Amino acid sequence: MSEFFTITVLVATLASGIRLATPFLLAGLGETLGQRSGVLNLGVEGVMLIGAYAAYYTALQTGSAWLGVLFALAAGAAMGLVYALITVVLHAEQGISGIGIFLFGLGFTDLLFQKQVGTPITIGGLSRVSIPWLSDLRYVGDLLFSHSPLVYAAFLLVPVMRFVVNRTTFGLNVRAVGETPEAADTLGVSVAWTRVATIVIGSTFAGLAGASLALEVKVFQQNLTSGRGFIAIALVYFGAWRMYGVMTGALLFGIVSATVLQWKTLGIVSGGAAALTTMAPAVLTIVVLVIVSRRVGAPAALTRPFDRAS
Repeated sequence: MSEFFTITVLVATLASGIRLATPFLLAGLGETLGQRSGVLNLGVEGVMLIGAYAAYYTALQTGSAWLGVLFALAAGAAMGLVYALITVVLHAEQGISGIGIFLFGLGFTDLLFQKQVGTPITIGGLSRVSIPWLSDLRYVGDLLFSHSPLVYAAFLLVPVMRFVVNRTTFGLNVRAVGETPEAADTLGVSVAWTRVATIVIGSTFAGLAGASLALEVKVFQQNLTSGRGFIAIALVYFGAWRMYGVMTGALLFGIVSATVLQWKTLGIVSGGAAALTTMAPAVLTIVVLVIVSRRVGAPAALTRPFDRAS
């Protein structure tokens, strides 16, 4: 255990935790926006898978990881439009619809992979960008300023999304629609279009989350996300529907996951103990989620469809 508590290993573990937190953070930010408008999307996992495959296959065919990111964004937005049509326009039950999106993403990406690729082939990911001067700082440089552009983008989006939700007219409409859609409607706010916009934006973020994962591991396989989308949904509750709260939860989960991986690498845990420690991030998330959920309330209109004619 002593070899773990060295500066070099600790810095490497924390830096890995930040990278591991990125897909959770991106998906969680998008889902937070959607839930603030009253829409629960349990299909985040499926959208992440579709975004991951879009990024992977595009990068595989073109050799451009950035083009893969672009296609992942487009795929996420397209899935958002589909989900918006099902839930907002057709008023389908959100929980069942979300599970349907997840199952579609899981099966569709596996089918495409088997037909178009067949066996895992490594692709080139996004190069890490070292921030001038800051990356030269001892320890801090490796920890904070030597990451992939998508890592920087994910954490920069936190204050941006907070500003949008709390300081803009669009954010005010989102919050109003998520709490009292009837009152928002009487004031001239389009409940349907506001929810459609948040669903599409949230799904676009989920697609980007999938791309960040695929381009980090540089390969695609069946069920690549392995439940990360569902954890991102849990982190929304963990963060009490606040952007910085979601970021804190994502970092906590990422760092715990990185610590477990580091312990396995160093041989601190092995065999049955290694299997048990693998469960630690999920168990920790559940425990904290139970504690936090008792203290905060969800948006009043969450999962509640709005029909102007009713």
